[in-house]
Amino acid sequence: MLKPLAPAAPVPVVQFDKVTKTYGKFTAIKDVTFRIDDHPGRGEMVPILGPSGCGKSTVIRLIAGLTPQFPQTSGTVLIDGRVIKGPGSKRGMVFQDYTSFDNRTVLENVAFGLECQGVSRAERLDRARLWIGKVGLSIKKDADKYPSELSGGMRQRVAIARTLILEPRIILLDEPFGALDPPTRARMQDLLIELWREQSPTVFFITHSVEEAVYLGDHVLIFSSSPGTILKEVKIPPPDRPAKELQRDPQFLETVYGIKDIIDRLESSQRGGD
Repeated sequence: MLKPLAPAAPVPVVQFDKVTKTYGKFTAIKDVTFRIDDHPGRGEMVPILGPSGCGKSTVIRLIAGLTPQFPQTSGTVLIDGRVIKGPGSKRGMVFQDYTSFDNRTVLENVAFGLECQGVSRAERLDRARLWIGKVGLSIKKDADKYPSELSGGMRQRVAIARTLILEPRIILLDEPFGALDPPTRARMQDLLIELWREQSPTVFFITHSVEEAVYLGDHVLIFSSSPGTILKEVKIPPPDRPAKELQRDPQFLETVYGIKDIIDRLESSQRGGD
């Protein structure tokens, strides 16, 4: 009698296997290997930490399929078990520099991706108005403004809305809150958590703030000095309180200082030329 087949192992959302990227004689990352598993109904938050120049942006741009980082020089990058060919609508990216179209209003910027997908004007504008509200902007006061009329925090809310309206499976954030003042940054962190819980994508983000990584992250990737490779992976319970409250918790602080010690040693080695 045949034995029943064991259930197939879940396919990772993202998998790197010995990935190296070189530019001429410079190696940005070397033999990077990690996997981010698929958790139905709840994607992981994956912060990427490490000293300057360790290849953090190279990693997320490889996932995004963006040149000149893509394609890798050697190794394998898989999304849902498949080799990627380039950018795709199920991978959305938010940059640090508040990317937006200066000649389009907030409403038109948020609706842009749906326009590219051929969604009718009435439907895409209705959905864009919904997302303007979701990211904490005023439909009445802000929808018809142009990017030049917005603060940095407001422009980043527009960028997040423009990405999430497409309901991507993977979101890639390259220091999205790096230029914001601390109070605005804390509000944006809480907003990201709220929207992430609603959609449950897998989120990769680069940050220089260990506190931000530990607050937002489930699965922290710590990179070595250049050429970057995975030095350590840290699993963290999901946040159960707002940023201001959780960041005073003793266990939270212990995790933060443990990671900071690792990065400080790496940066000291770089300065010392080791």
